[in-house]
Amino acid sequence: MKKILYPQQSDWSELLKRPTQDVSTLFENVSAILKNVKANGDKAVMEYAEQFDHVKLESLAVTPEEMKEAEAQVPIELKVAILLAQRNIYTFHKKQKFEGRKVETMEGVTCWQKAVGIEKVGLYVPGGTAPLFSTVLMLAVPAKIAGCKEIVLCTPPNKEGKVHPAILYAAQVAGVSKIFKAGGVQAIGAMAYGTESIRRVYKIFGPGNRYVTKAKQMVSAQGTAIDMPAGPSEVMVMADATAQPAFVAADFLSQAEHGPDSQSLLVCNSQVLAAEVESEITRQLALLPRADIATRSLENSRIVVFDDVDTMVDFANDYAAEHLIIAMNDAWSVADRITAAGSIFVGHYSPESAGDYASGTNHTLPTMGLATAYSGIGLDSFMHAITYQELTQEGLTSLGNTIIQMAEAEGLDAHANSVAIRFGEEL
Repeated sequence: MKKILYPQQSDWSELLKRPTQDVSTLFENVSAILKNVKANGDKAVMEYAEQFDHVKLESLAVTPEEMKEAEAQVPIELKVAILLAQRNIYTFHKKQKFEGRKVETMEGVTCWQKAVGIEKVGLYVPGGTAPLFSTVLMLAVPAKIAGCKEIVLCTPPNKEGKVHPAILYAAQVAGVSKIFKAGGVQAIGAMAYGTESIRRVYKIFGPGNRYVTKAKQMVSAQGTAIDMPAGPSEVMVMADATAQPAFVAADFLSQAEHGPDSQSLLVCNSQVLAAEVESEITRQLALLPRADIATRSLENSRIVVFDDVDTMVDFANDYAAEHLIIAMNDAWSVADRITAAGSIFVGHYSPESAGDYASGTNHTLPTMGLATAYSGIGLDSFMHAITYQELTQEGLTSLGNTIIQMAEAEGLDAHANSVAIRFGEEL
């Protein structure tokens, strides 16, 4: 982990860089898997399960018996936690419901908009080193509120051919329609193209490694919508002398333990705080079960000390963090000046893990600086808007000449004629 003191703005470009990986063979490998899944369906998906997940599957679908077994295995304390998180996520996303209203743009011309749920959506939940059942809630709950008729979930099985019980329980609570044992690129391909078991969906959501991300990008160019391009997880902590070093270090490490390509940044205006946080990171790191992963992540991480808050704000907006924690005395005045971030955590008692799990906001957020233009997942991510217009005869009479003049000026005479013919004036 590097510490940089009072960098000049000319040096920021280097400080704003995210971790990079060798992707030279990525396209070729992902493309081959997608083509195989498209051509061979379930057979290809199960072959990849054997190759990558080291399990031989007889079928892809999770059975009702497996759902019952999973529910019995989840401890009651975790069930209570999942149900509370589900309630908060539901409450927050329900309030995002779009309410369209009719607008009369001129007499006899009425326009309005209606939001409808995407009929079929696919949710991808990684397996890997951590069972991300929280992601099930973050994706399935708003999908259910939106009115998506079919909610398909794909997640890789373990070596025994089982899905983690908490993932299955969360899926049941959130209202997932069907669950399949499929991971990686092959899962993305199955949802994009459809197989004998997995029906094609219209939009795919969920995080994943660089292979999954690439697969999502490739199928999006072939007609399947995706939530957003996403890279490794990241957090920036903005702090001043009022911050608790132990709190800041814990937030720093909570992101670092996600994976070796995650990135954590501390931006502050106190060398004393920076030194104290460094010490706390060392102390807390030694206690973590995932210390090896976090240690590798810290190689991508840094502490940056600036002279003043204004510069800190400018740097934060340039970085556009996925998660931004503002651990400062007047946190709201700083938060109001942030123009680029996926999700902001305001004050000393707002850890990033609250948003990751249970406060109610969504944890599927833009990374890699895309928070300058992308939003995190919300209810509208699972809906699409249809616009309507209704013109009376009088309304078209009033508007007709405007339409004809514009159409003729563009050289589109058939457009003009579609108006003129309604008044017996065919061009």
